[in-house]
Amino acid sequence: MAEERPPAPEPLPHPVVDNHCHLDIKRVDARDTDPHLHPGGGDDVDRALADAAAVGVRRIVQIGCDLSGARWAVEAARTHEELVAGVALHPNEAPRLEAAGELEAAWEEIERLAADPVVRAVGETGVDHFRTGEEGRPAQLRSFAWHVDLAKRLGKTLVIHDREAHQDVLDVIDGEGAPERWVMHCFSGDGDFARECLDRGAHLSFAGTVTFKNAEAVREGLRLAPQDRVLVETDAPYLTPTPFRGRTNASYLVPLTVRRMAEERGEDLTELCAAIEANTFAAFGGAW
Repeated sequence: MAEERPPAPEPLPHPVVDNHCHLDIKRVDARDTDPHLHPGGGDDVDRALADAAAVGVRRIVQIGCDLSGARWAVEAARTHEELVAGVALHPNEAPRLEAAGELEAAWEEIERLAADPVVRAVGETGVDHFRTGEEGRPAQLRSFAWHVDLAKRLGKTLVIHDREAHQDVLDVIDGEGAPERWVMHCFSGDGDFARECLDRGAHLSFAGTVTFKNAEAVREGLRLAPQDRVLVETDAPYLTPTPFRGRTNASYLVPLTVRRMAEERGEDLTELCAAIEANTFAAFGGAW
């Protein structure tokens, strides 16, 4: 039986941008061992965009996490004016590609794709201690450093995946030098880590996790961040906000996250929405 879609929330009073989405990835399946490696496909893009626009989410950054996903992201952004693309090798891809002797060739294709004008971001790249063990860390770190350099060379925004790897992320950023624009995707740290990222010039992007009961540390980072550094995302089809946690996420559910963000920050909802839209355009190199 098909999964029941969560109902659409009340529309936002001002448009916002979902700055991290995976429209090419199929719905969440608890049996997946690594859900970032689905083939392209996903739900109907036109329907997803229409549903999002109906609640005030009029622009989306489509993120490709492997070569097939990166190719799909570029083609989707060429076809749909609501989209721009991010392309990279997800940190869990790097060890697999290196073991197969294919990492350098994959970097070459990512660089070619990243040069396309529809690509605003190099990402998501970074470090993941959850799915990759010690043996894969050198490849992750080497790939992350390469992506940082690519973002700087092409003048693109760097989008960072950080799962249980805060210090490694900061060490690479400090070693390579931060690009002009960079985003901590699905911020997962606390107030102290938020300060470290903000001091280095990052924008902090908050997903449905900010609504989870066990995410008080993330909310601490949200409350601390200046209004002009705050972004919102879905990471769809993952990280569905409460009260629909565990079901498939989509950009039309962003209002649930934004309303919780406004509540936590003690800010007017319309003002926060306007700030998020402006911040996203600033973080990703201008409006589209």
